[in-house]
Amino acid sequence: QVQLVESGGGLVQPGGSLRLSCAASESIFNFNAMGWYRQAPGKRRELVAGILSSGATNYADSAKGRFVASRDDAKNTVYLQMNSLKFEDTAVYYCYGRQVTGTSWGRGTQVTVSS
Repeated sequence: QVQLVESGGGLVQPGGSLRLSCAASESIFNFNAMGWYRQAPGKRRELVAGILSSGATNYADSAKGRFVASRDDAKNTVYLQMNSLKFEDTAVYYCYGRQVTGTSWGRGTQVTVSS
């Protein structure tokens, strides 16, 4: 069973930065796509950023220009660099990995933007 483990969340002030990491238990070449969703209290889970096996990336409008998704194939890890964080970025961030057999999820990491 695939395991995805997120890290890097925490408390940050508005305008600050965080880098989230998602370590996979197997080669990320086994995934068609990986990336990040988030869920704020009382809201639906939404896509933040995705990175395809080709290396192409896609972003939610709210993330464009501020967040960057990347991956390290040797470490089987994907990252989400988040800059210029806003109050509304506060949420639990979940890593996902999509394969032909289905989609796997991490347990999430909390990001809180507060002054």
